[in-house]
Amino acid sequence: MELTEKKCVPCEGGVPRLGIPEIETFLKKVSGWAVTSDKVNKLHKSYKFDDFLSAMAFVDKMASIAEEEGHHPDFCVHYSQVDVTIWTHAISGLSENDFILAAKLDAVLS
Repeated sequence: MELTEKKCVPCEGGVPRLGIPEIETFLKKVSGWAVTSDKVNKLHKSYKFDDFLSAMAFVDKMASIAEEEGHHPDFCVHYSQVDVTIWTHAISGLSENDFILAAKLDAVLS
C-alpha cells in the first residue's frame, strides 16, 4: 500500500522510534526529504514556489492535511519558500506517521 493511501495512527508514546534501516527504507518512498538530527531524528524538506501567495496556498493545504491526519508539522515561510519539519513528538523520533504525512504533502503538488 502506498504511503498516501495510509492514515496516520494516533501516537501517545509507547511506540518504538524507527531505526536507521526502517528510516532508509521509508526515505526511498518520499522524494526530496532528508533526515536531520539535533538529538532527535526529524524529516525536513524545503518547498519552493513562484511567489508568496503560492507558498501560503500550500501552507493552507498543508494545515488541512495535518488536521485530517492528526499529525502536525513545524514549518517556516520565507516569502516563496516553505521549510517543513516533521517528527513524532510523543516518541522523540520518527514513526511511519511522519512518512505518511510527508508523502501526502508532496501529493499536494503533484
